[in-house]
Amino acid sequence: MTVLLLSTYDLGRQPFGLASPAAWLRRAGLDVVTRDLSRDKLQDEDVRGASLVAFYLPMHTATRLALPVIDRVRQVNPLARLAAYGLYAPLSERLLHERGVSEVLGPEAEADLVRLAVSHRFSTGVLQEGSPRRFPRGFFTQVPAQVRAEVRAGHRQDPTVIPKLKFLRPDRSGLPGAGRYASLEMPDGSRRIAGATDATRGCKHRCRHCPIVPVYDGQFRVVPVDVVLADIDQQVAAGAEHITFGDPDFFNGPTHARRIVEALHAAHPSVSYDVTVKVEHLRKHPDLLPVLARTGCLFVTSAVESFDDHVLARLEKGHTRADFFEVLRSCQEGGVTLVPTFVAFTPWTTLDSYRDFLATVHGSGLVEHVSPVQWGLRLLVTEGSRLLELEDIRQRVASFDSETLTYPWRHEDPRVDTLQAAVMRTVGVRLTRSRDNVFAAVCELSGLNLERAQSWDVPVRATIPYLNEPWYC
Repeated sequence: MTVLLLSTYDLGRQPFGLASPAAWLRRAGLDVVTRDLSRDKLQDEDVRGASLVAFYLPMHTATRLALPVIDRVRQVNPLARLAAYGLYAPLSERLLHERGVSEVLGPEAEADLVRLAVSHRFSTGVLQEGSPRRFPRGFFTQVPAQVRAEVRAGHRQDPTVIPKLKFLRPDRSGLPGAGRYASLEMPDGSRRIAGATDATRGCKHRCRHCPIVPVYDGQFRVVPVDVVLADIDQQVAAGAEHITFGDPDFFNGPTHARRIVEALHAAHPSVSYDVTVKVEHLRKHPDLLPVLARTGCLFVTSAVESFDDHVLARLEKGHTRADFFEVLRSCQEGGVTLVPTFVAFTPWTTLDSYRDFLATVHGSGLVEHVSPVQWGLRLLVTEGSRLLELEDIRQRVASFDSETLTYPWRHEDPRVDTLQAAVMRTVGVRLTRSRDNVFAAVCELSGLNLERAQSWDVPVRATIPYLNEPWYC
């Protein structure tokens, strides 16, 4: 039996969500084909040869891109069993079932994928309430004893409980090489080959707008240090010079984080890395910032989202405007470059608050730290979002849109929606412009008069390292 694992998009990274289940499935003696459709075209022969086709859906864009691929797979191989896993699979369960996907597994799906692949009889609705799950007849004679035990331990009886897996080193064989993915752009104009791995999964926080929350609901899992380092070792051996940690929040387990980066630096002192950490955690653990700087962290991405305390409270971000400036100072003193991300347009954004947002970034010296797409990002209200707990959001949104996979909303001030659309058009056609140039154009659109740091038409190099992947969700 052949299992075909498909990824449509994973932030320009070699998909961890293909490599990890591939390790489990191959260890169970199954034939596995992995295809990253962000880099390679799907071949009909791969589809025809598969008994199980599983789609990795870690984010919104990946899910939208997967829908037409699901239709194509059903047409090419109507006998194949279809499954979906990853963060956005349970958020899109109804739509996926309508498209012919019978098994919707969510994240932490490695054990369940093994169960599906060795099963002689596939059942539907893994996440349907009241559907007891049993191992198929013959299962315990088809895989090694150790694998049987780990699959049993990781098998989800209750879909609301995230299983605890015994993690394996991901198997990245068969995937495009790291050199074909997003690379790290350095201030001197050079590039570094970038790899990626996860040290933890899930998140212990419940920010209202975050798509992780409806699935993990405050749960997170720690990947053992030796497994993380083994994955980094194989990527460095394959040419990686920089590692992106894909954890939703690297400081969910601060002691674990410290062990990871110190072990990484000891094993590969020339390899740099970047992490993502909440403002709240950066404020709580300033003592870890010098550790990050000493061990090769080039920048820390943090979802600041807004400088408006009212918006931050609505999103339940756990920090304030003042907290951000405290963290910015701590990062500067600790030798760590802070890279903020934002949700620039929300139902609570006004023209004045948007101008204040731009002016604050400019006044903080952070224009070069912000990816241009951040100037136009709009709040997404997805299935299961805690945003729907808010009365003003429920009044604002339209019915669920199966094409955009969101509950669309319009601002009460049409000028705000018009500005957002104009900003997104601007950042979308100026991909080769410097960040300063794009920022100047956005300021003009918003009516904010700020002195330009650079001429409109003169390209300049960024002053901080950044990954050259322009999209974020």
